[in-house]
Amino acid sequence: MKELTRAEDQVMQILWELEKGFVKDIIAKMPAPKPAYNTVSTIIRILEKKGFVGHKAYGKTHEYFPLVPKDQYRSFFLKNFMGSYFGGSFERLVSFFAKDNNLDIQEIDQIMSHIKGGLEKTKDNNDG
Repeated sequence: MKELTRAEDQVMQILWELEKGFVKDIIAKMPAPKPAYNTVSTIIRILEKKGFVGHKAYGKTHEYFPLVPKDQYRSFFLKNFMGSYFGGSFERLVSFFAKDNNLDIQEIDQIMSHIKGGLEKTKDNNDG
């Protein structure tokens, strides 16, 4: 899987939200100033080549839909991000955010409790 550019990510976020749609539907969800139809169409064709998007043809019109689930890409992106910026260390990531956001010990403990709870739920779901 390849990492998405900012423009590709913007289109994918909209497609994940819509679940399927035509270029005009994607443009309608974009903030102003709206990009040109051809620009969005080109981005979608690139996403198709990368394997992120599929389409169903209705004559010359195409309805697009995501082939890669949002959760799958999020996991891929975060692993790459952590690897590139934090040496793959979750501890370094948390330490960075704690320092950058001036978090106190109580806030860090709350974050860690949420993470631990999420991990336990995941473990329970995988066991059952």
